[in-house]
Amino acid sequence: MATEMISPIQKFMAGIGDEDERGGRNILITGATGFLGMALIEKLLRTCPGIGTIYILVRQKKGKEPKTRAEELSKNLVFERLHDECPGIYEKKIRAIYGDVGEDNLGLSTNDREILCREVSVVFHSAATLDFESGLKLTIDVNLLGTRRIIELCKNMPKLKVLVHVSSAFVNCTRKSAEEKLYPVGQTADKLIGLSQSMPAEAFEKLAPTLMGGHPNTYTLTKALAEYEVDAAAAFFPAVIVRPSMITGAWKEPKPGWIASMNGPAGFLTGAAKGVLRRLPLDHNLVTDYIPVDSVVSEMIAAAWHTATTKPNTLSVYHCTTSTQNPFRWASIERRVGYYMHLYPLKSAVWYPYLKFLPSLLLFQISSIFVHFLPAIFLDALTKLFGGRPILIKLHSRVNSSLGRLKFFIFNEWFFDNSQTIRLTSELSPLDRKLFGEMNVGKLIWETYFDNFVYGVRRYNNKEGVETLEAGRRHDRRLFVAHILFQIGIHVLVWWLTATITGTAMLTSVWIVPCFYILFSFL
Repeated sequence: MATEMISPIQKFMAGIGDEDERGGRNILITGATGFLGMALIEKLLRTCPGIGTIYILVRQKKGKEPKTRAEELSKNLVFERLHDECPGIYEKKIRAIYGDVGEDNLGLSTNDREILCREVSVVFHSAATLDFESGLKLTIDVNLLGTRRIIELCKNMPKLKVLVHVSSAFVNCTRKSAEEKLYPVGQTADKLIGLSQSMPAEAFEKLAPTLMGGHPNTYTLTKALAEYEVDAAAAFFPAVIVRPSMITGAWKEPKPGWIASMNGPAGFLTGAAKGVLRRLPLDHNLVTDYIPVDSVVSEMIAAAWHTATTKPNTLSVYHCTTSTQNPFRWASIERRVGYYMHLYPLKSAVWYPYLKFLPSLLLFQISSIFVHFLPAIFLDALTKLFGGRPILIKLHSRVNSSLGRLKFFIFNEWFFDNSQTIRLTSELSPLDRKLFGEMNVGKLIWETYFDNFVYGVRRYNNKEGVETLEAGRRHDRRLFVAHILFQIGIHVLVWWLTATITGTAMLTSVWIVPCFYILFSFL
């Protein structure tokens, strides 16, 4: 490709014009095996082929070496397009090294640390623990100390051009609206780290609620404090913070609907498509800030280029969000949710899919007794009778527990100003706007997006490709017939029980059928 046909971002990643980067810029990515990390790898390799080596920090997991995990990662369907368009580039450019942001010195060997310090010029730090159940000590070790460890590594990289730190728009969830700047946290990193290291773990966790300062969980608190670590580091080298909201499936790239996460809507749509989850507590009129994963990845890359080339005097913060530019409300597609599930039904569904939103957690819990737990008791007993492993009661217990923890996020709305992101988008060259156009979420059409997203959940999370679609639709029709017969059976049973208990003729007790139907519909 001629140099004049290469975009500014591609030139930067290829190191063109930089004598020290003739082979392309070498990149370090933390969190590379996660949902966001693997999408970032794919986008960099496919759109910036002149890039150098991409070092990915990988933990040893289930006895597998980093190299083995990197090879397994390459088989994820996120790389399907890359393997077709750029065969062999993944194997050529990716180098996995053992490391863990939760360990001292990142768990790096002396040799690997020397290589990274000598070779790397761009760092993307996206590793974090997202588990809202995690104790404060663990989230401090990973989210806060992990960021501090990455910064210390960066200080020893003479070729470093920029550190991109992935935070979260919800670090400011204690405010109803937030701008692209740092806000006071009401806590200090040194105090939290000191207490976590000096106190017994059990005593520290008991103290944790008094240290949260209004934050609903340890994740938002430690990510907020980590931003101040990056802010202090900006005095030593260019650094930038990207704050995504709830990251969901791909809008455009590498394929519309690609997903590798069960968080957020992907999780409950999977449960609904299986026919297991039939009610969900959700205020459909609230703005829910979802952001496609490819929008986040494009913004991370653009922010890296812009910060490295302009070298701003102050730390830049970019909200990668939709709430102010293109707000989404479930009310806009609520009637289409059932259509989506029956357009792309799962062959593995256990019951006819139907999902209803309920406006309160209490109403959900009452309804859950009838539509989740009672059927689960029956189906689990049937499964056990035939030698299977009963899981439905345990599954719904976990769902109820997690919804209780997520209540703060379910029944609140936030408005994250993204003016600086819009400005960054406007500063891209015409070619970069084509390559990284997912940043412009103002053009996203939610109805079309969710059509692709539901298909993506089917294909990528449930591993049911297009070849099983017709079988899924046949199965869906059979489940519909079974569902209708079951509904009739339940209403007749209630009718008969009412007549028996009251000692009246069934014809006299016929009024119970419409009453029960109305009650059941309400729940």
